[in-house]
Amino acid sequence: MSDLLNVSVSPHIRAKDTTSGIMRDVLIALAPASIFGIYNFGYKALIIILVAVATCVAAEGIYEYFMHKKITVGDLSAAVTGLLIALNVPHTLPIGMVIIASIFAIIVVKQLFGGIGQNFMNPALAARCFLLISFTGPMTSFTYDAVTGATPLAVLKDGGSVDVLDMFIGQTAGTIGETSTLCILLGALYLVARKIISLRIPLAYIITFVVFIIIFGGNGFDAEYIAAHLCGGGLMLGAFFMATDYVTSPITPKGKIVFGILLGILTGIFRLFGGSAEGVSYAIIFGNLLVPLIEKFTVPRAFGIKKAKKEDK
Repeated sequence: MSDLLNVSVSPHIRAKDTTSGIMRDVLIALAPASIFGIYNFGYKALIIILVAVATCVAAEGIYEYFMHKKITVGDLSAAVTGLLIALNVPHTLPIGMVIIASIFAIIVVKQLFGGIGQNFMNPALAARCFLLISFTGPMTSFTYDAVTGATPLAVLKDGGSVDVLDMFIGQTAGTIGETSTLCILLGALYLVARKIISLRIPLAYIITFVVFIIIFGGNGFDAEYIAAHLCGGGLMLGAFFMATDYVTSPITPKGKIVFGILLGILTGIFRLFGGSAEGVSYAIIFGNLLVPLIEKFTVPRAFGIKKAKKEDK
């Protein structure tokens, strides 16, 4: 078939953006968090990042080669998936587990469902959840400054006190890319400035979560408690870099807001009432599954269409 004739299902969106260009911007936006993660946790973090990215790219290329499909590693989507996987795991995680998670994300979650644009959930978060279920111990063991201990969110959940400034800067235990809220926000500002993402989902997500924390957190409007929850865990990384994934989030304006509200509620439930101090990954994965339903009820009414009255039926 001629390249001039491309048949696809609606909606049809015309733009000069390319997949590789968008993914390149995402990689650039993730650079501050990645660099700080390497600075914070040392060479082990660098090795995990390199292994995860290389494994994802290799898995995609090898699969497409043997399946006689067009090789798409040049669109950089596999590289983004690999980097997000690395940023969502502890720097102490064995390399073998990083490789398994990367292969799972690319082959099982992405390629078996048709490749980029066809996966029904975020591959990086699916890989993280897979690791949490399969290797709970290594995924929940965090070391900072050679001392193994709980993350700030776990301390907060147990009623302890945390240093919010350290959490904002990133001088705390956690996964490689989630500790520095400052670096994550710098990357998010870049994506917004480049118009890669809109603020509908992140703002709806964060505002809803804050309201949930105020109502059900048991501390009322405690600014320090709220800030600790916002800076702790993967909330900011998830809100700006994974909840906004083009493939697994709604495309309708109202749908984005509904999606963000859903994620805020789910994250609050998982954090406050669940067994784990975190909940972002499961919230986004669950939200991904509901995207078709959200879009069904938030599709804008076509111009000129009038809802039929009962007497007209």
